[in-house]
Formats: sequence, C-alpha cells, structure tokens
Amino acid sequence: MKYLSTRGGMRSQPFCDILLEGLAPDGGLTLPETLPKLDADTLESWRGLDYADLAARVLGLFIDDIAPGDLSRMTRAAYSPDVFPRIAPVKPLRPGLALLGLSEGPTLAFKDMAMQFLGQVFEHVLAQRGQTLNILGATSGDTGSAAEYALRGKRGVAVFMLSPHGRMSAFQRAQMYSLQDANIHNIALHGVFDECQDIVKALAGDLDFKSAHRLGAVNSINWARIAAQVVYYVWGWLRATQGPGQPVSFAVPSGNFGNILAGHIAREMGVPIRRLVLATNENNVLEEFFRTGVYRPRAADQTHATSSPSMDISRASNFERFVFDLVDRDPARVRALMEELRATGQFDLSGLRPAFAERYGFVAGVSTHADRLRTIRDIRRETGVLIDPHTADGVKVALEHLEDGVPMLVLETALPAKFAETILEATGEAPDVPAGLRDLDQLPQRVVVMDCDARQVADYVRRHAL
Repeated sequence: MKYLSTRGGMRSQPFCDILLEGLAPDGGLTLPETLPKLDADTLESWRGLDYADLAARVLGLFIDDIAPGDLSRMTRAAYSPDVFPRIAPVKPLRPGLALLGLSEGPTLAFKDMAMQFLGQVFEHVLAQRGQTLNILGATSGDTGSAAEYALRGKRGVAVFMLSPHGRMSAFQRAQMYSLQDANIHNIALHGVFDECQDIVKALAGDLDFKSAHRLGAVNSINWARIAAQVVYYVWGWLRATQGPGQPVSFAVPSGNFGNILAGHIAREMGVPIRRLVLATNENNVLEEFFRTGVYRPRAADQTHATSSPSMDISRASNFERFVFDLVDRDPARVRALMEELRATGQFDLSGLRPAFAERYGFVAGVSTHADRLRTIRDIRRETGVLIDPHTADGVKVALEHLEDGVPMLVLETALPAKFAETILEATGEAPDVPAGLRDLDQLPQRVVVMDCDARQVADYVRRHAL
C-alpha cells in the first residue's frame, strides 16, 4: 500500500513514512493510491470480532509495512478494557435512531478512538527507526487532550499543542493544561482555532524547519487518524444490521471534516452506507458547500464562538481529501482550486452538486444554540440519555434525514461532563463527572500563552524540541 498527495507533488510512500510526516511536502494531504475494497463476504466474516481484532483487520488493509502480529499487539493495547471500559456501544434513542458511543475513553471524546492507536504506532515506528518526533498540532477542544493523553510519557515523542485562548470549555482546558508530563507542551494563542491550524500548516510547510525539528502531526491531516476512524464505521454497521447489504446512515457533527471523511472512505471501500449526514453549528461553511456547491471559508473575526465549541471552525483541513475525489482524483485540478481559494477566498464546484448525494451520499444541515438546548432537553426527557452539545447538533440534523428501514447512527462526540455550562442551561442540572476527573480544575495548570504569531511558536518549538 503506497500513498500519494492530493496535490501530486510527492513520490509514493509507504504508511510508516507518511505517518511521521503528517502534511505532504507539497502542502497537500496523503491518501492511498487506491482504496482497498470490502465485499459482503469479508464484512460478514467480521461479525464476531471484538473491536481490537476488527481494528487490526481494517488497519491491516492500509498498513503493509508493519508486521500483522505487531499491528495486532498495538490494537490490543490501544483498545484494551483498561483504556475503554466500554467500547463503541450502540445506544438506542428512538425507533431507527441510535447513538454510536465513541466517548468512553480516557478524555471522554471520540478523538480517543483514533488517538490511542496513534500513541501505540508512533512509539513502535520511532523505536524501530531510532528516531524522535515533535508533534505540532492544533485543537478546538478535544483533539488536544486526546493526543496528549495518548502520547504522555511515550518514548521519543514531544507534543506541542496550540489552542485558542479562552475559546474552549473549562473542562477541556483543565484536561489539557493539568498534565505535567515533560513531553507535553500546551500553547494557548490569542486567536481562533483556524489561526492555530494555519500556524501548524505554515510550520509544517517550511520544509527546512520541519526537517530540522522532526515535526509530525496528530491532527486529522495525518492519514493514520482517518484510517483508525474508518474502523468504527465498520463496527457501527456490523452492530446496526443483521445481514449482508443492509444500508445504514451515519450522522456526524463536523467541523474539520475528518470524522465524516472516514465515513466517506468506508463507503467508498464498500461498507453499505446510505447517507452521510453532516451536521454543523452556526459556523456552517461545510453545510453551505453541500447546499450550494460553493466553498467559502470565513475569516477569524467571522467565526462564531458557540456552545458546541469543538466545531467552531471555518476552514476544514480535511476537506481537500474529499475535493480530490470530487474532481476525479486530479491533482492539477486540486492545486488550481487551492490557489483559487488562496487568491479569492472561495471556489465554486456547484456544477458537481448532483454528485454530493447521488454519488457520495452526503446531505447536510445546521443546528443553532436554541436547537441544541431543545434537543438535549427532548432526548433527556424521552430516553433518560444525556448528550453533549455537539452530539445534540448531530441528533437534530439526523432527525431531518431519517428514512424508513434505514437505521441512523449518530456518532457521539463527547460526554456531557465536558460542557457543564450548556448542559446546566438546557436541563437545569449539572452533568455527572467521572470520579477520576472531578477535581481537574483544582490541579495546577501548565500552559504558555502567546500571541497568534508563527514566529513565536517556531521559537518555542525550537527551544523545547527533542
């Protein structure tokens, strides 16, 4: 299995090489040269597997430069009961509608599902090669804590995580900033997530700096994150069906397009996915694209601070991978579109709109603050299940796209404990916090606050890199 860049300027590389690189050298994103295919017999043969074994089978389709035994050992460690006491349970809400519980890991967010595997595979590959790696990432709330909890104390890895100062929940901040591990560096920037992400891309695109300081990535620009997320779409399909060929739809709260991109990959591989329902909050750039065909990211000062803050994103870094498929995997066309985006602030693919739903299964919708409060209340009253604001966005939009005979799984984003203020506003009661995390806000916090300036971030990395 070899990998290429969406912009065509990278020689084909094996998995372990792109794992350590993150962003492609030409500024594009990596993808398999050809996607592996899953037929009905293969899917049926996987029905009895536990999550760790299923992950080894699915990831093995993308990774042929790690021995199968080593890969199985890593998935066993990543998805052990010590890490996930429950793993991806299906939680019924209404007839035909259920949650896929992805937030049972150490940071109470779906990002743990992929990040725990990344922690294992980074350490394995670096040890084999005798190398070190400095991870530079950006977070709107959940990626940062999931990455830090997966990589804390890992040999040969340091993490530099950029976050928007004051724009995450108190719980999210405490989860990240309370870590005291020497290899974890939290940097809060005066700006929004998109500006943090821009700095990550700028420094990763400076090939001399990237090489000198061995920069890698854990954001979903790293293909390994997407591959690991494909696993739970297969798992969800297996648990929502009884036999071959039965369709299932997935509703996905989406900001950076990585989570739902994994569903797109699973669908292209042959998993019988009927619809991929994209749910946004008030920052509805992606919803606007699927409605109009025009991709028009917003400036930082036009990016709303909302009560589902992990989706307060206007420039979705993973979207380029889907655009690559939309334009028939033509890297020259992708380069031209990215240049048009840089020059004019938008690009127009409205001529391809029929393919969005008909060919690729995508539909989209928006959820507002009032919508998510109402959805949290309604689901709590009807089922006794308490959901977080991002998951509420997914449920709200999922309800607009239910089809008879097609189960709809909403990908749970996080547990309500991470967003106590909004839950209190919606229900009048504060959410329960798991026992081991109740005093997070009382712990000393370790974070550096600085201006949103790539030179300052580069200087900090330069001083603290392994």
